Amino acid sequence: MLKYLNELLLPFRTCFSRQATFEWLVVIVIGFMLRSDHLGVTSIIRDLSLPSQRYETLIHFFRSSAWSLSSLQQTWLRVVRRSAPLLLVDHRVVLVGDGIKQTKEARRMPGVKKLHQESENVSKGEYIFGHLFGAIGILAGTPRKWFCLPLFINLQDGIQTILNWKKTEDETQTPSHVVQMIEQGFEAAKAFGQALLLLDRYFLSVPALQQLQACHLNSEVQMYLVTKAKSNVVAYERPPAKKPPPKKGESVKLKELFSNRAADFQTASVSLYGKEKRIEFFCLNLLWGQGWYQELRFVLVVHEGRHSILVSTDLTLAATDIIRLYGYRFKNEPMFREMKQVIGAFATDFGASLCRS
Repeated sequence: MLKYLNELLLPFRTCFSRQATFEWLVVIVIGFMLRSDHLGVTSIIRDLSLPSQRYETLIHFFRSSAWSLSSLQQTWLRVVRRSAPLLLVDHRVVLVGDGIKQTKEARRMPGVKKLHQESENVSKGEYIFGHLFGAIGILAGTPRKWFCLPLFINLQDGIQTILNWKKTEDETQTPSHVVQMIEQGFEAAKAFGQALLLLDRYFLSVPALQQLQACHLNSEVQMYLVTKAKSNVVAYERPPAKKPPPKKGESVKLKELFSNRAADFQTASVSLYGKEKRIEFFCLNLLWGQGWYQELRFVLVVHEGRHSILVSTDLTLAATDIIRLYGYRFKNEPMFREMKQVIGAFATDFGASLCRS
């Protein structure tokens, strides 16, 4: 175990200008592995039996000029690419993106704002005060058990005040949560060559597609989205050959195709949630958007009597692959559970330590 941990941490030495700072990183990593509670720096000192004087040293580590966050992130991506057994679909890695809202009682803590949360769980409040985190993970493991390994996790809303501390007046405003997720996913895709990014239906929006197109214009790397559409989604056929050419053709209410095109549905066996499932599907390419139209691949799925409409920006991806991939999107839930309950990454005490940096 120690030998393997040494192999993973040694590449990070180049991210630090001082040897002592790198050694404190090792101490912090070991502290996270061994600590018995979620009290931030205090837990590390207590469970590693460090002198109490080292508290200020550890706090200083997070605001040290001997390292930069960007260099740590890029090194972590290289370590994952070299060491992790990654899931590949058509020679592309599979990324999973999602947001998580964490309640915080300290309303004056930087980044805390009033957030709306949609949930079928009646025990959750409709509005909370807390942080909105965005996370990008990558699927790794074996065909018997894939899991989501985190790559990026950062605050993505309510941070305007924090950014203004270092911002100049001519800088633009912070991009939306949706746009930031696309940017982070593409940043990860550049480290792995090509990628498929799995997102929930909240992220199927014109700004997301526009940002993805803008990323492709400045790079040779390609990243495709696999997501879900709302049940009332309306798409459009290709425009007829006229002059001047229209932007779109006839509208198509995809919900109605479940009954109108029922005879065109195919049957297949697909691995979903670790089990072989019998599903029916119908695949077609249509234009989608409002004022800005892009051709997308829509897959209408009937599974155990439930109807779903999946979407992919890759027009060549097989319908069964799209269905199977979207089933992997929920691998982010165990990742969030481990981050919250085991690591305590979203805990108030840990967050307060970082905010002081």
